[in-house]
Amino acid sequence: MALAVELSATNVRKGTGGPFGCAIFERDVKTGEMKLTSVGMNQVVTLNNSALHGEMLAIQFAQMKLHTYSLQNATPGKEYEMFTSCEPCCMCLGGTLWSGVSRIVCAATKADATAIGFDEGPVNDDSYAHLEKAGIMVTKNVLRDEANKVLQNYGKNGVLYNR
Repeated sequence: MALAVELSATNVRKGTGGPFGCAIFERDVKTGEMKLTSVGMNQVVTLNNSALHGEMLAIQFAQMKLHTYSLQNATPGKEYEMFTSCEPCCMCLGGTLWSGVSRIVCAATKADATAIGFDEGPVNDDSYAHLEKAGIMVTKNVLRDEANKVLQNYGKNGVLYNR
């Protein structure tokens, strides 16, 4: 999770995008050992493309790297876990559902993003229940304070591109 939060902070500090970062790790199901598969940082404003959220980029890069449209069963004995600096918006939540990840771990909350002016869309407890029903484990509030500080910093001068 520290990597996802640092990606978001670096993006804000360098002015290269919004305050959202994501990392996907491959986890060996026998040993629990994890290695980085891909990262994504928000590039909406930088590249003038509303779909370029950190989660969507990390998913795209992981799938391209592994030559598959789904990370589920992409590599025998491996699962792919997504760590994101903030609970996903509705688009990224849908992408997560279809990505094939086995787990999503979130730092800051939808309320944290909304507090600085972002509109995350129709995301609620049922959204996460749907992920869990589909077999995706959900963990929230990991390094929340650190991630929320990045959001608060961005909220002072950053472009709120979806309101």
